[in-house]
Amino acid sequence: MSYKPFKSKDMEQLIADFYRLLERYAEFTQVRYLYDEIHWNDRLILIRGPKGSGKTTMIMQHIQRTFPDKSKVLYCSVDHLWFASHTLLDLADYAYTHDISHLFFDEIHKYKNWSQEIKNIYDSYPGLHVVITGSNALEITRQKYDLSRRCLVYTMYGLSFREYLKLEGVADLPVLSLEDIVSNHEKLSIDITIKKNIKVLLYFERYIKEGYYPFYRDKTTNYLERLSQVMEAIIFNEIPAVSNLEYESVYKVKPLLAVLAQQNPYTLNISALGKTLNASRNVLLKLIDLLDEAALIRRLYTDDGWAQINKPEKILFDNTNLMYALSPNADVGTMRETFCASMLAKGHRIAMPQKGDLLVDKHFLFEVGGRAKGYKQIANIPDSYVVTDNTEMSFGNKIPLWLFGFLY
Repeated sequence: MSYKPFKSKDMEQLIADFYRLLERYAEFTQVRYLYDEIHWNDRLILIRGPKGSGKTTMIMQHIQRTFPDKSKVLYCSVDHLWFASHTLLDLADYAYTHDISHLFFDEIHKYKNWSQEIKNIYDSYPGLHVVITGSNALEITRQKYDLSRRCLVYTMYGLSFREYLKLEGVADLPVLSLEDIVSNHEKLSIDITIKKNIKVLLYFERYIKEGYYPFYRDKTTNYLERLSQVMEAIIFNEIPAVSNLEYESVYKVKPLLAVLAQQNPYTLNISALGKTLNASRNVLLKLIDLLDEAALIRRLYTDDGWAQINKPEKILFDNTNLMYALSPNADVGTMRETFCASMLAKGHRIAMPQKGDLLVDKHFLFEVGGRAKGYKQIANIPDSYVVTDNTEMSFGNKIPLWLFGFLY
């Protein structure tokens, strides 16, 4: 492998920018749930997740905690001007010759053919540890498989309701398993709302609109406007970049999302949707597929073993904040199911049942609704529960919706 010499000022600027960023992030002490799940000693790690979910902050926290000698580590975002005239391999070669043991590449999706160069680095520099992060879900999804035998892949989800309460300084409460919730929801809801005197409904109402992404705390920008900009970048930049769809089809995405946001949990009717949007069946299914990969929506299939060759039965949003960024009048029923599914998505399999709203891990059945929701639709079905909004505490087989926000 050829070594390309660097001008000293090139590297000085890159390293100076790294130290400046490290100092900026020093005040961030609260770590995301994923931090302790990552096997940081592995040689190649990929952390993917939506922009603004806290990946860069977590990397900086890891460097601060782990490397007393900062000369052994180098962080850079690959959209740095340095990469206009240099490659990832150039930097890996520099690290090898200058006794740097750990490289952190941020925003990796912005680098063309990144997976091939990362693979070459892994194979050519066995003593080098590399962590890469990316927020372009479509590009990461398509290239990460090239590294599947070499790389540990982690997905960073947005803030859970539990993390939001901690970030707001309300309470630092433990993670609950789904088994905990279905078995002990009465005791758990009493402990949180009465014994700890937490006004969960007040904070939950704020969270579902502006709390899933950590950048909600940045008061210099309008949160929902910034979230809308993130969605537009996905729709008009990322989707065209990874698909052969014509722009006429791409421009149907926003109307499609607006329809979904204002509908009661959308049981998919391709024919009706096609007439509304003046789009063919094939175009709609392709758009739905791309939006799911980009973590804007969530497809639910029946759990009959044939899911991936059939159309999805129901479409929800990835999280409730996306809904409210699209429409201030987002459907409350869709919001409830969206929240429940977004919290269950980490570590659980969710399907569309014949009765009820969500079937989880082929075992637990949930009917999601408002305070007055009854058991009629899931009567006499084992391991079935009603999940209710606008309630602080549990009664019988009724579980408060907010309690699912403690799953991670």
